[in-house]
Order: sequence, then C-alpha cells, then structure tokens
Amino acid sequence: MSGAQTAIFAGGCFWCTEAVFNDVIGVHQVESGYIGGETPHPTYEQVCSGGTGHAEAIRITFDPAVISYADLLDIFFATHNPTTLNRRGNDVGTQYRSAIFPHSPEQAEQARAAIDRAQGDQTDPIVTTIEDDAPWYPAEDYHQKYYQKNKLRYNAYKYGSGRVDRLGELWGDENNK
Repeated sequence: MSGAQTAIFAGGCFWCTEAVFNDVIGVHQVESGYIGGETPHPTYEQVCSGGTGHAEAIRITFDPAVISYADLLDIFFATHNPTTLNRRGNDVGTQYRSAIFPHSPEQAEQARAAIDRAQGDQTDPIVTTIEDDAPWYPAEDYHQKYYQKNKLRYNAYKYGSGRVDRLGELWGDENNK
C-alpha cells in the first residue's frame, strides 16, 4: 500500500460507520477503534460507560490517487447527522460524538472546509469537532466487520439507530436500501 494515507472519523457507533466506508473504491482497510480519551488501551465496556473520553471511531487506510481525503469527508458528513451533540440516533454520550481526528495541518484544513460544505445541507448548526490526533486503540476483534459477521443484529441496530432514516432524508428513500 505504497502512498496510502489514513483518516480517522467518529460518527456514532463504529459498526455503522465502518460499514459505510468498507466498500468505497480506493479504501484499502477500515478498522473500528477508540480515540480521543484518557484511558490507555480502553475496552469496549469502558468506552461505553462514557467515562474514558474516547469516541467510537474508524481508521480508514486509503489510496489518495483513487479517492481524496476531501471525498471521504463528504461521505462522512452525508452518512450521519452531524448536528446533534453527543448523539447518533439512539446512541447517547460523548463516545458517540461526531468528530474528525486529522493527522496533519492539511487534513485539518480540509476538515474545516468539509464542515463548511456540509453546513449548506443542514438547517441546524454542525457540531462535529476537529480534535487533535491522539493514540489509536483498535476495538476488540468481535467489533471488526461486525456488520458482516452479525448481519441480523447489525440490521436491527442500523434501522433502530435512525441512520437509515437520516440517509432517506438526504438521498430519498428509493436510494436508501
């Protein structure tokens, strides 16, 4: 993966966020994990408690010759509601915040530009934060590709979380199957 770059986004539960990016052309890998908190090597249970400060997030390894960081940001904003503070559907708490963790000043600049672009599609202000790069902790193995390993549970979660309704608002129900 020569020339590959990394992007880290937190957009609610990592199960749904990972599923969005896994089939994007130019994306080599999507890993679920935790970032932005104080506890070293947190567990899922610790992060879910809301006490560690971590966000459930995904780390995307991508080929910038095929898909740009800006395009990944636009997908990120189009596939979750970035206007609700610490809430994505039924998931509530700082661990479900909408956040971007840039790895460079250039990525931070592109994140600010993406927020400006996305704001035009919103009636409420975007609350997505741009946070400092921080240590990345991969989630436990059973969380990786959860949507593939646990299709029934994942679909029940996906529809119950409000994400499908959000995509229907943005793209219309006929494009959201």
